[in-house]
Amino acid sequence: MRSLPLVTSALAVAAVLVPSLPAQAAPAIQITRVYYDSPGSDRRSNTSLNGEYVTITNNTSRAIDLEGWALKDKTGYTYTFGPDVILGARKKITVRSGQGSDGTSTVYWGRRAYVWNNDRDAAYIRRADGKLIDYCSYHSTRYDYKNC
Repeated sequence: MRSLPLVTSALAVAAVLVPSLPAQAAPAIQITRVYYDSPGSDRRSNTSLNGEYVTITNNTSRAIDLEGWALKDKTGYTYTFGPDVILGARKKITVRSGQGSDGTSTVYWGRRAYVWNNDRDAAYIRRADGKLIDYCSYHSTRYDYKNC
């Protein structure tokens, strides 16, 4: 009966000595949603085009200047953030495919055609120097969006 407490003690010591794996930290700038299949029929109306969008989140406690950063899909369609696009600390910005007036939480790609495929695609966010910061891919016709 003495071996049972020794085994228990050995397991307890082993659990303390084995380092835990670090949790995956979210990137500073993260794609958090891709709404790839706008509601209703795809008739290229501006309302329908703006129904597809990508939401990008700043996970840091400081504002980040997005000037020159690029949002791309697999095909190579590219939206480049212009001057004066500052993503505040812990804030989100939505990039809509159609036309509209840019603001602090929503910008418009200005396209007259869809960007995101309704079945599979990927969204990539790159810094102005081209470094990949985050991506989100999807492969589904069952849903209209993906939370990343």
